[in-house]
Amino acid sequence: MILRCTVNGERVEAEVAPRLLLVDFIRHALKLTGTHVGCESGICGSCTVIVDRAPVRSCLMFAAQADGSEVRTVESLATDNGLSPLQLAFSRHHALQCGFCTPGILMTLQAVRERNAWPRSEQEARELLSGNLCRCTGYQGMVDAILELGP
Repeated sequence: MILRCTVNGERVEAEVAPRLLLVDFIRHALKLTGTHVGCESGICGSCTVIVDRAPVRSCLMFAAQADGSEVRTVESLATDNGLSPLQLAFSRHHALQCGFCTPGILMTLQAVRERNAWPRSEQEARELLSGNLCRCTGYQGMVDAILELGP
């Protein structure tokens, strides 16, 4: 089928196999490798992108399902002016180590920020992060970054 969507503000038109996963389309066809493939079953959150303002696990979505949608990957966060406030907060609080989980976490948080549903407490921040697995950081730096950015 022909997929027509917008990815990081750019119109995309491509022929895709009906069973091609969105994560594979993003990484292989578009060469946007910031979106990571982890568990391939929707558990780890590494592949999270924003589709029509909602965070989704791109390993659980077919590329064809994004037809007509706006898709944003972690590459959309930084601009010519530099890193986003979210990325800067993560850097200041050493909220990443190996970085494998970071793109999915950042995209989850970005979607929440845009919905004005930002966590107001450490407990809320931890609950928000609970959908993404990280094996390196222990999450405290992420929680600190989230709390720094405030509601």
